[in-house]
Amino acid sequence: MDSPKIGFTSIDEYITTCPPEIQTILQTVRAAIREVVPDAEEKISYQMPTFYLHGNLVHFAAFKNHIGFYPTPTGVEAFRERLSQYKGAKGSVQFPLDQPMPLDLIRDIVRYRVEESTAKAAAKSKKKK
Repeated sequence: MDSPKIGFTSIDEYITTCPPEIQTILQTVRAAIREVVPDAEEKISYQMPTFYLHGNLVHFAAFKNHIGFYPTPTGVEAFRERLSQYKGAKGSVQFPLDQPMPLDLIRDIVRYRVEESTAKAAAKSKKKK
């Protein structure tokens, strides 16, 4: 389903280019992430919906047969066992559209990434002092 449009300016704009049933799934994933990190900035990065807090936390995107979720290599590695049933790569995982989205797993990964990103930002600010 890779969207033909390039140059999205918002997550809402990205989602509206998808079929209605996919829009619902994307909004559910977005809401799960927002629950964990309400203060994160929403933006488009790499042409994908992105949550940003001290840097990119996670990206997600719609494809023909799956939702791609991109929590960085550290996010994938930290949850390797729980992600083992899904296809993926070093910094990504594919959640099939014909299965329920694993929202609890997504929330747990986002919590991990928030902690990681916050710790990294704190370490950087200590170095500056």
